[in-house]
Amino acid sequence: MSGAGWAALLATLIVAVNLLCLAIAFRRLRRPDRRDALPDPLPPVTIIRPLRGIEAFSRETALSGLELDYPRYTTIFCVADAADPIVPLVEELIARFGAERVRLITGDVAVSANPKLNNCVKGWDAAQTEWVILADSNVLMPRDYIQRMLAALRPDTGLVCSTPAGSRPQGFWAELECAFLNSFQARWQYAGEALGFGFAQGKSMLWHKPFLDAQGGIAALGEEIAEDAAATKLVRRAGRHVHLVGQPFEQPLGPRSLQEVVQRQFRWARLRRVTFLPFFAPEILAGPLPALLLGALALPAFGLSPWLAPLLVLLPWYAAEAMLARGVGWHWSWRMPLALLVRDIVFPGIWAYAFVAGEVSWRGNAMKIRADGTDELIGAPAGAAGLPRDGRS
Repeated sequence: MSGAGWAALLATLIVAVNLLCLAIAFRRLRRPDRRDALPDPLPPVTIIRPLRGIEAFSRETALSGLELDYPRYTTIFCVADAADPIVPLVEELIARFGAERVRLITGDVAVSANPKLNNCVKGWDAAQTEWVILADSNVLMPRDYIQRMLAALRPDTGLVCSTPAGSRPQGFWAELECAFLNSFQARWQYAGEALGFGFAQGKSMLWHKPFLDAQGGIAALGEEIAEDAAATKLVRRAGRHVHLVGQPFEQPLGPRSLQEVVQRQFRWARLRRVTFLPFFAPEILAGPLPALLLGALALPAFGLSPWLAPLLVLLPWYAAEAMLARGVGWHWSWRMPLALLVRDIVFPGIWAYAFVAGEVSWRGNAMKIRADGTDELIGAPAGAAGLPRDGRS
């Protein structure tokens, strides 16, 4: 076969694999919840939510977790600093819903270099139930949140998670974040889980507390720079699997800047590169650029213009993404095709950056993520290592 023939074959394979991935994710996301398998009676559950600072949707997301249609659950809000501006909101919610249902715990325990995890330790120790959910502050919980988490349990489950589904974007750059979160990252996670390669996501994690305690407790999640990477490896070592909820829970975005979106993608890409290199390396093939270049190289040999490559690659690619997003109820607007295109233009640079540079920015803080999985804040005071304290990722 000629070089042009090989290029055409590889381009076709890349497009076909991505279309197949989208189809698998669509089928998986359309699978109904196994509500008939829920235990009877429903077990008591503790929800632990680490908080830091006031965000655009802080009140709505916090309140959503206190109005669930579930008979027995307690919410523990964990705040590292008692002077944090989020504390008055939590105290207001305690006064409204009662101290039996809502608790506030301040201070953290340094079990790792991950302050988000450190912020959760006291909450984990205070939980009195066998089932515990660790949920980020910016997760918007539907009323059947806990039932949907429990419905994902299987006999071989070690952990149930949910990816974030970006919603309510305000402005084009927030639409770009939706393009990354939804039909790109979430679809790969759901396709991977359907094929037996489930990866944890720190947004919402349902743990059977005795299981995690037997594996070293919550401190074991500090073995990697990101608690979701540590959770994935811990569950696999135990011979179990990570499973995802039937439909991911919303993360309302609000306004975003281009710098915020790209810096967040830089950080997540670097984390994936240092924790799961064999899976991260081929991620470049998850975008259409390689297929576009190969197609443009091959088409002249078949008497066709190389400018047909964008049409032949992007049209089916983006049409399939649109069908997935609209078919499962994810955000879609007239600006999303342009957001997909911008995403796929910047993604190769993000992927390459993860290999050549360890420094990223996290909420205005310069941070270096080393290849051995450790990290440090650049210019931080002595002893102030690790990620900035936060309740979200």
